[in-house]
Amino acid sequence: MTVYVVLFRGVGGATQLPVKPLREKLSAAGLENVVTYINSGNAVVRSSLSPEKVVALIAEICAREFAFEKAIYAPTEAEWDALIANNPFPGAVSDPRSVHAAWLASKPEPADVDTVRSYAVDGEGIEVAGNVAYLLTPQGFGRSKMAGIFDKRIGVPNTARNWRTVLALQKLAREAAG
Repeated sequence: MTVYVVLFRGVGGATQLPVKPLREKLSAAGLENVVTYINSGNAVVRSSLSPEKVVALIAEICAREFAFEKAIYAPTEAEWDALIANNPFPGAVSDPRSVHAAWLASKPEPADVDTVRSYAVDGEGIEVAGNVAYLLTPQGFGRSKMAGIFDKRIGVPNTARNWRTVLALQKLAREAAG
């Protein structure tokens, strides 16, 4: 059995996934130890299915039951642990709102990363390790021009979480693993 951290892209504002019905539908579909984390597109599940099949199953349920048809990512617990271990800004996690990890559908082009980096000011930074981009925004993600252009300029589909959420999902994944 593998534990997956399920990340839904674009949840928030007008796009919602009702967490209690989502947990019920995922559990009814055979996924185990289903938990959600806050109402912003995060879940943890356990399954013997491959990552691709987990994503396909969850996408089908979300489209059918909730009219949600945006990207879904399902890194394994081991991949999530590696995401945390590879954080290039470990000194910044004392303020978990200043560090974000974006799970990328694929590795971005170096030129796209450089374009995003060119918007960094006042101690900001971006580093990419594999298919994860780490953004450091000490003055706040919402106030950062670099963070503001990240989604459009990184060149690959993605979904980002602040460090507090990253750590909370790791804790839930460990609990789901039993």
